[in-house]
Amino acid sequence: MAAIKVSPSLGRFSLLKQSFQLLPATFGKSRSFGIASKSEALAQSKGKYLVTLIPGDGVGPELVHSVKRVFSAAGAPVDWDEIPISDMSYGSRYTLDDVVQSMKKTGVGLKGALTTPSSITSQDHLSLNQKMKTELDLFANVVHCKSLPGFSTRHSNVDMIIIREQTEGEYTSLEHESVPGVVEMIKVITKKKSERIAKFAFDYATKHKRQKVTAVHKANIMKQGDGLFLKTCEQVSELYPKIKFEGMIVDNTCMQLVAKPHQFDVMVLPNLYGSIVDNVGAALVGGAGVVPGKSLGSNFAIFEPGARHTYAQMAGRNVANPTAMILAGVDMLEHMNLGFYANMIKEALEKTISEGKFLTMDMGGSTSTTDFVQALIRNLYS
Repeated sequence: MAAIKVSPSLGRFSLLKQSFQLLPATFGKSRSFGIASKSEALAQSKGKYLVTLIPGDGVGPELVHSVKRVFSAAGAPVDWDEIPISDMSYGSRYTLDDVVQSMKKTGVGLKGALTTPSSITSQDHLSLNQKMKTELDLFANVVHCKSLPGFSTRHSNVDMIIIREQTEGEYTSLEHESVPGVVEMIKVITKKKSERIAKFAFDYATKHKRQKVTAVHKANIMKQGDGLFLKTCEQVSELYPKIKFEGMIVDNTCMQLVAKPHQFDVMVLPNLYGSIVDNVGAALVGGAGVVPGKSLGSNFAIFEPGARHTYAQMAGRNVANPTAMILAGVDMLEHMNLGFYANMIKEALEKTISEGKFLTMDMGGSTSTTDFVQALIRNLYS
């Protein structure tokens, strides 16, 4: 295998010519850039890549168990550093610091959805999810909403990328009750982070040969905050003359998504709008159970379902659809330069769905999670 230029730890990003490019990486103690092949990386890690695993809440542990079964059956060279943290597990010996330390070793993680409590339980209003994004600076959330072969939905051939800035906006949780019965909330939008996510979106579009970037906003009402986001995206777009750029108000965006989704290619959004549009996009192609996502930063990458629902009411019933989590695992393998295993698993997954014999409840079938996974495993070598 030809040598490739890599960063010192798996899943790291390289800022090359001011462009955020996803690059394969290897394990190594040196902080400097070097040359290594996949076989050399495997040798350094005793034959397997180490990945941080966060099972999550609700059906999360069942879904990550499905991924582990599939990876094992496919022979994917991955070992897991499991950190079962949760906002709901009071008294757990695992903390966010355990995740950070693990990610510093691995650079890459696979994560189930974490429950975000709606009630205020302490003076610290930030959820575990948000603390993790902030601590690891996972500024870009990428969700690929794409129609699955053989799975019929209202709209066919949907293929769009939703890129969400996820370290500021409404999710900074800067709220206070100024007087009894009156709550004020501060929405934070900065030029620096708007520029960073806009550049990420255009670089992503360039790398993946996409034709258009749509900036979603509410600048007609929030003229300074969303106005800054939109203006910054417009300024960045001038650096990419080959990619078409448009701005679209968020409420019109939601209507256009359900009416004419094929007009969208790459979308870039502030935090709250991104969360909403992620879920609309997931619904267009079959629901939360089929859409993968990833949270990316300059140093770390975490792969997870694109629509963050824990489905706690279904936990333990063996009915959850593992497709989104398996596809997140596939994306993770591609990111790790393990394309052989990624393609093998993806092809088996698509074959399982297109055959239509083993579909979970949300896909119109009655197959259990374990039977779906078993059918996929049979298709790995068929």
